[in-house]
Amino acid sequence: MSGAPAEPRADLPALTGIRGLAAWFVVLYHIRLGAASYLPAGASFALSKGYLAVDLFFMLSGFVLWLNYSDRLRRDGLEAVPRYLARRVARIWPLHLFILALTMIFAAILAATGKLNPDHYPWAELPLHLLLVHNWGFTSALTWNDPSWSISGEAAAYLLFPLIVLAVDWRRLPPVWAIAALLLLAVSLSAIMGYNGAFILDREIPRFGLLRAVTEFSMGTILCALWQRWCSTPRLTASLAAALAAGGPLLGFAAGAPETLVVPLFLAGLLLAVALTADHEGNPLAARPVHYLGEISYSTYLVHFLLYILFKILFVDDPGNVQPLLIGLFLLLTFLASAALYHGVERPAQRALNRLFDRRASRRPVLSAAE
Repeated sequence: MSGAPAEPRADLPALTGIRGLAAWFVVLYHIRLGAASYLPAGASFALSKGYLAVDLFFMLSGFVLWLNYSDRLRRDGLEAVPRYLARRVARIWPLHLFILALTMIFAAILAATGKLNPDHYPWAELPLHLLLVHNWGFTSALTWNDPSWSISGEAAAYLLFPLIVLAVDWRRLPPVWAIAALLLLAVSLSAIMGYNGAFILDREIPRFGLLRAVTEFSMGTILCALWQRWCSTPRLTASLAAALAAGGPLLGFAAGAPETLVVPLFLAGLLLAVALTADHEGNPLAARPVHYLGEISYSTYLVHFLLYILFKILFVDDPGNVQPLLIGLFLLLTFLASAALYHGVERPAQRALNRLFDRRASRRPVLSAAE
């Protein structure tokens, strides 16, 4: 089987779609306790695992960056790194800073009214959050805008990515060696967390979140290289291979393997299956409404936590029993806020920073908006 790279792709719409669904899984995870009194047990259990969508985010990020940047970084070497990093800054920092500013205003209001919880809004840690290094082992708890811990982990993975690309071209390895590297990363993550008494991926995020982000991001780069090898093979064969890759970890879970091992391998198989079937006609993950949820998913992810706190203050008497109508209202507000932030803050700021970086580098922009 040829190891030649596939034609460059800026985006696989199905991957954008699944990112949107994953973002809403996180939203439902954070509001599930308010609906626990009337949710079926099975639904409550499923939503209690919503934090696992973040692990999919990490893999997706590694996959997409390998797809868009590996060839250029390898071709141009260190010369391409500043422009790559500039694109990453434009992608994640503006919206993060905007939501953090809103959170600071909210904390100032709480402080003025004597209702501030200083443990959750520690002013001394703000520089770490501004620089997106707060989950690099410098803090001991999730504070300010809690979901931003994963963006901090992403920032570290972005810095590591050029080193991965320049160190190894996964496509040139025989598939069996690439898969072995994938397994080694998953086993290492599970072993390190297990050695320290953490058998659930969501445990001790300030301690293990960075490791979780970097490891799963690296797994995503390998998955993209495998997709580049196999995307030209008959879809049925490729889909079957990916289904088996996902089914194996499920058997491991049934046999008692820890979540820290089973879930990353399952998500790897799932992501590969989605990528290999991305071009199927009528793929629901590529449908325009689902794709749009993916486009605004970063805004959804960053705004929903603060928005839910505000929503409960304004409209909810009993946070442990939020009525279905109010849950529906919150979900609608989250969607509207996500769309407004995407079109009014995230994309304009990204474009403006990209233009600024390009002018400073004295080159015309050549990268797609999806990057």
